[in-house]
Amino acid sequence: VLLFDEFPEFSRVSIEALRQPLETRSVTIARAKETAQYPAHFIFVATANPCPCGNYGTAKPCRCMPHHVTQYRKKLSGPILDRIDLYVDVHSVEHRRLLADTPLQDSDYTTKNAQKQVAAAHALQAVRFAEDSKRNADMTNKDIKAHAFLTDAAKNLLDAASAKFDLSARAYMRCVKVARTIADLDESSTI
Repeated sequence: VLLFDEFPEFSRVSIEALRQPLETRSVTIARAKETAQYPAHFIFVATANPCPCGNYGTAKPCRCMPHHVTQYRKKLSGPILDRIDLYVDVHSVEHRRLLADTPLQDSDYTTKNAQKQVAAAHALQAVRFAEDSKRNADMTNKDIKAHAFLTDAAKNLLDAASAKFDLSARAYMRCVKVARTIADLDESSTI
């Protein structure tokens, strides 16, 4: 797991250097007349505030000038954002609930349940890619065409969303990979 806390605070050069490892799952180091390639298969996790002060779009007043918000967001280029599979907005928690006896999340979904569900999904993927020991995240476009199994309704929805949000080809295929994983978690043969 590679964690970049406050992702937009890193230099643009550091952020852009992640493009190759996120795409190819390898790092190439070139020195003088020699190059070496190393495996770099990792789960990438990044955090980011909506703006430099962290309050844009929240109940608290944002202290940032509009151009600072724009500049902050521009540090994350389209090609980098295209290589991130999932985005999750995390909203603030009411302070009075932090020390409450009741859990912050009212759910029967426990870590043990999640662990079982993920193990079952991994088992499905192990069968699907028996000869390659791949997972859904590692699927090539050829693999996606062979193993995604989108229903017509799912394909129509993906095509409509792609047109509406102007998705790149990479983002389109990434959506299929994520959808295949969700289907595996649900033990469904189709998306």
